[in-house]
Amino acid sequence: MLGGNGRLYAIIGFASCLVFIYMSFGDLWINFHGRTNLSFVKRNGTQFIVDGRPFYFNGWNSYWMMDQCVEESSRPRIREMLQTGAKMGLTVCRTWAFNDGTYNALQISPGKFDERVFRALDYVIAEARQQGIRLILSLVNNLQAYGGKTQYVKWAWDEGVALSSSNDSFFYDPSIRRYFKNYVKTVLTRKNTFTGIEYRDDPTIFAWELINEPRCLTDPSGDTLQEWIEEMSMFVKSIDRNHLLTVGLEGFYGPKNSKRLSFNPEFWAADVGSDFTRNSMISTIDFASVHIYPDHWSHIQNFEYNLRFVSKWMISHIEDGDKDLKKPVMFTEFGLSNEDLDFDPAQRERFYKVILDILHKSAKRNKSGAGTLVWQFLVEGMEEFNDEFGIVPWKRPSTYQLFTEQSCRLARIQGALPSQEEHLKKLCKQR
Repeated sequence: MLGGNGRLYAIIGFASCLVFIYMSFGDLWINFHGRTNLSFVKRNGTQFIVDGRPFYFNGWNSYWMMDQCVEESSRPRIREMLQTGAKMGLTVCRTWAFNDGTYNALQISPGKFDERVFRALDYVIAEARQQGIRLILSLVNNLQAYGGKTQYVKWAWDEGVALSSSNDSFFYDPSIRRYFKNYVKTVLTRKNTFTGIEYRDDPTIFAWELINEPRCLTDPSGDTLQEWIEEMSMFVKSIDRNHLLTVGLEGFYGPKNSKRLSFNPEFWAADVGSDFTRNSMISTIDFASVHIYPDHWSHIQNFEYNLRFVSKWMISHIEDGDKDLKKPVMFTEFGLSNEDLDFDPAQRERFYKVILDILHKSAKRNKSGAGTLVWQFLVEGMEEFNDEFGIVPWKRPSTYQLFTEQSCRLARIQGALPSQEEHLKKLCKQR
């Protein structure tokens, strides 16, 4: 009887688990089949290619998606945001595929994962597929938010295997490198519980990003970070040959780069341990990434100065992509703080427009500037996830129109992707 009851309880427990998953995600489980068919994004020289033609894109950041998908009460925000992006003609969203050792952690400790959180990431990817949105998934944070490299160092220190308590030991400590490689392999080979597709085989994922905004201040020469990028990019490619890969750089020129004096925001930017050209030149890195935060990077708090900087900064990096790297350049974050002394929303829109116009010009000329991702979009009721850059795009019609018009301008150059063709015809016909 005890053995029989044990089997019965196991069956009941398994059935209850299935019921929970169905109640939480059932609508997606039923509906994803037969929906949007996406193909992998490829690269040909300085251009991204989808279905044999150039792909220039307009997109956004919503770093919070996996976190917000864990709890049933906040899960509708993911669909709302992705549907809004699709309605605006946006095609790419960048979000975190990490949460290390903090609340709702995906990786609880080295090699130990929370299946509940992994299912949340499954849902984000499956829902993005339904909406025809491609995802750029970042694998770790240089900053402490959501654990980041600090958490990896703490794990190694707590286990008595750390070489140093310095956060930068993330890049050179053999034990920490093993932790990170195990994490990467687990994520890339994850089989989505809703689509049945391993992440490495899913074209919904545009690309992987190694690390958000890497800096290694203890080695301003850049050698430590360069070696880490080389090793980790080769490791990713050994597991996943389908997807593109980028570093996650801010775009600063290093101490040996002749551009550092003319284009870096200030002198300190050459000494953070990264170099845009050198890091992006690695053969296993498919495209370059750049961020744009002039008001945070410079002590000169003048809006017109910031606009001039943005133009120089973007044009310089697009030229790098065309002439030196021979790779696409993606502006993966840009924002203007609402805490600036002279801030008003109209200024922020002027800032956005300069960036979108330069990218549009690059696309018209078949240059390497390939896409922009604004930081960041939210839905209403998310004050705790907002920072000084976040916006709810539909709350200010002129901002909504600015990004929607960019989607239409790019579609006129390259044509609409099959997943958005009918919608963009209607959307852009109105403009």
